[in-house]
Amino acid sequence: MALGEEREVDVDVTSAPSDGAPPGDGAARHGARAGARPLAVAVVGSGPAGVYVVDQLLRAELADGLRVDVLERVPAPTGLVRYGVSPDHPDIKSIATTLLGVLDRDGVRLLGNVRVGDGPREVPVATLRAHYDAVVVATGCSTDAPLAIPGADLPGCVGASEVVAWYSGHPGGARTLDLSGRAMAVIGAGNVALDVARVLARPVGDLHGTDVPHAVFEVLGSSALTDVHVFGRRGADEVRFTAHELGEIGALDGVDVVLDPRELELDDEAAAAVSSDRGRRQVLEALRHLAGREPTGAPRRIHLHLNAAPVAVLGDDRVEGLRTERTRTVDGALTGTGETTDWAVQSVVRAVGYTGAALPGVPFDAGRGVVPNDAGRVLDGGSPVPGLYVNGWIKRGPSGLIGASRRDARETVRSLLEDAAAGTLPRVEVLDPDGLDALLAAEGVEVVDLTGWGRLDAHEAGAGAAHGRGRVKVVDHDAMVDAARAPGGAPS
Repeated sequence: MALGEEREVDVDVTSAPSDGAPPGDGAARHGARAGARPLAVAVVGSGPAGVYVVDQLLRAELADGLRVDVLERVPAPTGLVRYGVSPDHPDIKSIATTLLGVLDRDGVRLLGNVRVGDGPREVPVATLRAHYDAVVVATGCSTDAPLAIPGADLPGCVGASEVVAWYSGHPGGARTLDLSGRAMAVIGAGNVALDVARVLARPVGDLHGTDVPHAVFEVLGSSALTDVHVFGRRGADEVRFTAHELGEIGALDGVDVVLDPRELELDDEAAAAVSSDRGRRQVLEALRHLAGREPTGAPRRIHLHLNAAPVAVLGDDRVEGLRTERTRTVDGALTGTGETTDWAVQSVVRAVGYTGAALPGVPFDAGRGVVPNDAGRVLDGGSPVPGLYVNGWIKRGPSGLIGASRRDARETVRSLLEDAAAGTLPRVEVLDPDGLDALLAAEGVEVVDLTGWGRLDAHEAGAGAAHGRGRVKVVDHDAMVDAARAPGGAPS
């Protein structure tokens, strides 16, 4: 999400909830505030976690109406669907159409290119709280978790979020990636690690029909990379890969998957645990299938190494290798054996997880990397902050599929509507629908709304057609705003 890859594609946000009525009790849904003006809500983030909140609010059928503004820091909406899902997963990316449909509903506005924070030309959370009855933070977890080993700060050792942002064309990401080395190490035993390995190892021609920026396409086309080594600290019974993702790397043309069958030997306790868990059985079967294949002599290889914990990134001025230690599990605890191996790699990608980042004006639990909350109500010192809510990974941590954010949204919106019905929301006395717009205009912020996004979307489709592709993303932030701008005017 940021940036963990999702495999769940059942993300219809327009059908009736599967587990009962819309969120909130009857009073909240059907006009507990008789004669009151419409409830005004700001949602920070236009990814699935934010859009699900919008959808759940719309389901509530508030008798006095609803106004929701969705603030997105970049000029394009849908968050991780655009910038976190791998470009070679078009089935998942297709849910963007559904999310955009929610943003196009009556009472909903997209305010793209609007950053929330305390910096120049940013909107403070306090300002949002002064202009809306409730604010919902849905900013996700897009910061790489740290890897506390010597050498992790060497040039050539990068976080997975940097790599994903690069090949996804995020305007705040790197403009290039050094693929001049022949061997790369990817540290991590989850789907993000496999996504990075798969995208960087697969033949560039396979990506011709994707939306990767043209500059990314060119760098991948000139890559010297031949071997990608994926290292997992734990054994085959505890890896976080899914069978589907393992199947994808096994299906790559021109890429051999190398896995020593001895890596898959399990003791009696581990074997019993796997046998009782269908998902883990499927993963082990997929690993055994890969280990049993004969090498074809393909020009590129993905090597899977299990029970191999990184202990040091080697090199003086930049990455020259990676040292790992053989591990084993004893009484449920992972322990090192003292047996180390040095691997000659020229770059290292850290794919050991994500964490959230603090948003100024919102309480933050730095230890867990989330906003402290109770059923979506933001907590400060254990007490709810009136009118402030949270949803998605920044609410519960970087785990779970897209559908988990939908379930989270039901809980968060239920809390919000309960507070509205109870009269505990700090309702803005005089709501000025254009108040925030005037502040943004005064700061020179060019807001990209859904119409502006439509222009940017058409521009990218046109660029794709010029290269014989379906779409080519615009990467530069200012160029995105230019493409969204109405002829002779500002984005609208």
